[in-house]
Amino acid sequence: MEEIIALFESLTGVKDPKCVKIAGEGSNRSYYRLSAGETSYIGVQGESLEENNAFIAISDHFSKRGLPVPRVLCVSEDRMRYLQEDLGDTSLFSVISNGVRSGSFSAEEEALLMRTIACLPDLQFKGGDGMDYSCCYPQPEFDKRCVMWDLNYFKYMFLKPLGMDFSEPRLEDDFEHLCDDLLQEQSETFLYRDFQSRNVMVKDGMPYFIDFQGGRKGPIYYDVASFVWQARANFPDALKWKLVDAYLASAKKYRAIDSVAFKEKLRLFVLFRNLQVLGAYGFRGLYEKKRRFIECIPFAVANLKTLLGTGFSNYPYLSELLLKMVDLPSLQKEQKPVEKPALKVLVYSFSYKKGIPEDPSGNGGGYVFDCRGVHNPGRYEQYKSSTGMDANVIQFLEENGEILKFLESVYALADAHVARYIKRGFTHLMFSFGCTGGQHRSVYSAQHVAEHIAEKFGVEVELIHREQKVRRVFNG
Repeated sequence: MEEIIALFESLTGVKDPKCVKIAGEGSNRSYYRLSAGETSYIGVQGESLEENNAFIAISDHFSKRGLPVPRVLCVSEDRMRYLQEDLGDTSLFSVISNGVRSGSFSAEEEALLMRTIACLPDLQFKGGDGMDYSCCYPQPEFDKRCVMWDLNYFKYMFLKPLGMDFSEPRLEDDFEHLCDDLLQEQSETFLYRDFQSRNVMVKDGMPYFIDFQGGRKGPIYYDVASFVWQARANFPDALKWKLVDAYLASAKKYRAIDSVAFKEKLRLFVLFRNLQVLGAYGFRGLYEKKRRFIECIPFAVANLKTLLGTGFSNYPYLSELLLKMVDLPSLQKEQKPVEKPALKVLVYSFSYKKGIPEDPSGNGGGYVFDCRGVHNPGRYEQYKSSTGMDANVIQFLEENGEILKFLESVYALADAHVARYIKRGFTHLMFSFGCTGGQHRSVYSAQHVAEHIAEKFGVEVELIHREQKVRRVFNG
């Protein structure tokens, strides 16, 4: 961490920044948010020099082409650490969480998914144009070696631990045939490799893309399969094909594509990607015992079972083996009643000097409350370095009493509105509290309203103190 802090200090000239470690997903890299005042960057500590170099080079190439990715701003001399733009904490997966839980996606969630997949051709075609693929790690191109690595990853990390009896020679024969079919078309496009909703950040309602360090030259089908058939996303079949059609409509500006032939070839990549994902879940979950990956296995198996319903006659032994595998009782998803989409409340504090927060759900925003009529502790020297979450500011505001009277009216309005939204099955509601600097009065108000709603109604409340770079989720 000290080296990351030193990198921030050398870039900004600011000493002793706030440094908070960010929880990772399946990566071995370490991430930190470093901030001082209004400046905030993400620090990355990598374990592989080649992987770091790949991300830095691809990010630089994409940034020069105006693609929505985080720019790398500073790199350590040994290139094991670097600072990149901070895109916030809101992933696409978190924005669509209600739909993921219920299987019923709102119009706003669908619109954001469509907007995201419509960006994929830009990354593939525009991003691939002029790229020096020699920077890619561990391979510059999606080739036979890549395919066989992933198929054997599935065999050794998932299939064998299940204890299933199978013929390795017959399985390898079908693996070879599948590999040949996947590699029939040559392409000069960029293959993202892990294009899925956890690797998409949403900022000001627009998607931005991260974690592309495993990218390389490859066919366009792979990333479509990764995104649309991502295991935990729980997309209904109708939505899956709407997303594919949205991709094809966007890709036409780069290449004429026969949609029927595309969708037929796409099935092979969906099969392949499902096997690769199960291999990863086997390693991260069954071997490394990471709970999130274990929980994802039944979703991936359900995806595969649906896919196998239309058959793969070119790979008879593989199909036979997979059909037995997906019916194993240990791999079945627990059947739960379909839930109605739950209400998610978003509460912001902000500075009017920097504008009113935009609504990432696409609903256009909700209530905006002006806290500037309340006596401002920021006028006094002893409170200037504190916020509305600190005890001294809380005491000042509550002893004065203006903030309590102000919030009485807010609570009454919020309670009525939240209750009505729950009754009508709405999924998003937003409250924003603004003051001069977004530090004292607005922070106090947003904090208390978020806690009040979460405790009283048991709904998920996401609280964002925008100017303080603080985010918290109350799960009801």
